Amino acid sequence: MDAVEKANTARQQQWIKDRKVGEGTYAVVYQGREASTKRKIAVKKIKVGQFKDGLDMSAIREVKYLRELKHQNVIELLDVFSSKTNLNLVLEFLDSDLEMIIKDRSLVFLPADIKSWMAMTFRGLEFCHRNWILHRDLKPNNLLIASDGQLKLADFGLARDFADPGYKMTCQVITRWYRPPELLFGCRYYGTAVDIWSVGCIFAELMLRIPYLPGESDMDQLKTIFRALGTPTEDDWPGHTKLPDYVPVGQFPKPPMRDLFTAATADTLNLLSKCLIYEPRKRISALEALSHPYFFALPYPTHPSKLPKCSTVVNKPLDEVDANVDMNSSGPGVKATSKGLKRKLTSPTEAKARSIARRLDFSKAPPSSP
Repeated sequence: MDAVEKANTARQQQWIKDRKVGEGTYAVVYQGREASTKRKIAVKKIKVGQFKDGLDMSAIREVKYLRELKHQNVIELLDVFSSKTNLNLVLEFLDSDLEMIIKDRSLVFLPADIKSWMAMTFRGLEFCHRNWILHRDLKPNNLLIASDGQLKLADFGLARDFADPGYKMTCQVITRWYRPPELLFGCRYYGTAVDIWSVGCIFAELMLRIPYLPGESDMDQLKTIFRALGTPTEDDWPGHTKLPDYVPVGQFPKPPMRDLFTAATADTLNLLSKCLIYEPRKRISALEALSHPYFFALPYPTHPSKLPKCSTVVNKPLDEVDANVDMNSSGPGVKATSKGLKRKLTSPTEAKARSIARRLDFSKAPPSSP
């Protein structure tokens, strides 16, 4: 046994797998514990042998970016070790995800709870963007919830760096319901605004308790977006008709957001609308969002430890299972249908110094200066 094998064996013994909690095409996920501390962990065992050219690109990305990102609102990669046919990622174990919480009808959300989840989402995303990393698959079941209530961005299998603005990227990323219109129109040059659109969709979903823009195909997704937000004009979004996959999909008037989000404050609707601006360059950034008046108006964000938790915790950390969603509501952008829809990717191809964004205090008033 050579030195590398010995080191891998020693590391393997450090992490004990207790039970399988999920299985996908290329990976099996186990709940386990650290031998010395009994700390709960998740082991994601990637089946390297499944790939004729070696390791799956998404596994390489996940390791690469999680090694670079250390933040309380990003899932922590604790260790990586290999065996002959598997690559094992050891991650902190998280009890549930935001999708499970949204779907748990026994839970009642207060505006302060939604504000807290949004603050943690923007914090984690700001850290990624500050380190030149796009997530490219933000959705409720990729926002995991720790036992202390902290929300953490997870599943970096579609992430990539964006330091070179002239570099072409695939538009076939981000689960359809959370995918911005520029990607649906085939845009290959983009930046942080694609993640912000996804966060806007999640924000709306937290208020509605059902997905906001649930399209059944890429074309239907565009129609669903335009029904909810109005068909963009050249003034709204200069140059969008020149995008590679542009097709006209109908003229829809812009309904007032207030008609659907009847209980939302003016600050809430203002932040939501800034996440869902058609022109990507005008969309709010994660850093700007953290300073938005929404976060500093009453009620202040709920402390993470006091947030609603799933009444029945189903341990599915990092489980890549499609989620069926019952659609039982209607309104702009929300279609009533008896069919279950799946959160599904149509084709999943494809430095660092500066002080952290203003930390949001979950119990005190903001300072008087902006």
